[in-house]
Amino acid sequence: MADIRNFIQEREKREKGQADYQHKLRRYRLSHVYRVLLVAAALIALIALVILQYKNHIYTSYEVTGTVDVAVINGTVSMPLGSHIMTYSNDGVHCMDARGNALWNQTYEMQNPIVATCGNVVAIGDYNGREIYVLDEEKKLAEFSTNMPIRSIAVSQTGRVAVTVADTKITWIYIYDPDGTVFAVRTTMNQSGYPAAFSLSPNGELLGLSCIYVDSGVVKSRVAFYNFGTVGDNKSDYYVNGYTYPDAIILAIRFMTNGTAYALGDDGLRFFSGTQIPTLTNTYLYEEEIQGVYSDDNYVGVLFHNNSAEAQHKLLIYSGAGEKIGDYLFNLDFDHLFFGQENFAVYNEQECLIHTFDGVDKYQGEFDKSVRVMIPQGNSYRYLIMTNDSIDTIQLK
Repeated sequence: MADIRNFIQEREKREKGQADYQHKLRRYRLSHVYRVLLVAAALIALIALVILQYKNHIYTSYEVTGTVDVAVINGTVSMPLGSHIMTYSNDGVHCMDARGNALWNQTYEMQNPIVATCGNVVAIGDYNGREIYVLDEEKKLAEFSTNMPIRSIAVSQTGRVAVTVADTKITWIYIYDPDGTVFAVRTTMNQSGYPAAFSLSPNGELLGLSCIYVDSGVVKSRVAFYNFGTVGDNKSDYYVNGYTYPDAIILAIRFMTNGTAYALGDDGLRFFSGTQIPTLTNTYLYEEEIQGVYSDDNYVGVLFHNNSAEAQHKLLIYSGAGEKIGDYLFNLDFDHLFFGQENFAVYNEQECLIHTFDGVDKYQGEFDKSVRVMIPQGNSYRYLIMTNDSIDTIQLK
């Protein structure tokens, strides 16, 4: 019996010891998990604090981190082309990188150059002339000649160009590919109206067209979409969809992406969606007079006067999907507007304002020199500015 009791006691000791071990192991594991969770929570809180401080940080000045001397000729126009700077005149066009290196130079003779861009591709034609040049940041992509005087142009990122030309009763829109392929869309005042605005999708497959016509003495608009891909091959004149607006004059239309576009009329803003057959998705009507529209691949801004001493401008911003982001008031007389990541910037030759979609004035101040072009460099409030005698890289601080 003693042996049995001893055996039982020993087994109970072993089981108790094992239970104690398991308990200690669980406590150790839980304490380890708690330490990891505390460290993770502290890191998350730190990151959130840094992000919050970054979002709310106000910049009061800038420093020039790099500069290159350039010679700017009077009478030329400078503008962004992708991440580079393009300058053109009646005699030619050239493109420079941030270091002032010439990427290409194209000479021509034009009386009234008209320019269309899409991403890093530009088309330059002569109003009432017959020559069109198509270039990207690296080289010339194509050169076209028309049979009739040029009225307006649009371009895609593939180098495809749409051109309206003058005729007596018919206005033709010719679509030129860099490989020489040509499409044609025919418009007349009696059937479709006169082309007021048009745009190619970035891949060049879709054309959005606004035409104005008169019906019983009233000016009206039509928005039409054409498809030059497989879907449009089986359609008459490549036409795939359209809308009539009897109470609006549509004077601007633009593809933001291959599947999103907007049309701006004197009564409001309309969004369309679809990579093959665009359809109307959102409409915003306004009672106020529209002063202008600004857009890139992601955002659309519609500008109005604001009748107050504190802010003379009101900007309504929308996403490419047609969702309203917000209303923004500011008081800077500006020549240019561009969008960054969740912010917009307005500037003239002397000063600049950068305002976030959260309502924070990130920067408002004067330039040290007269500025012709300002281009964002990433999302760190770093910019490339072109002055009358230099290209500077600046960092807000």
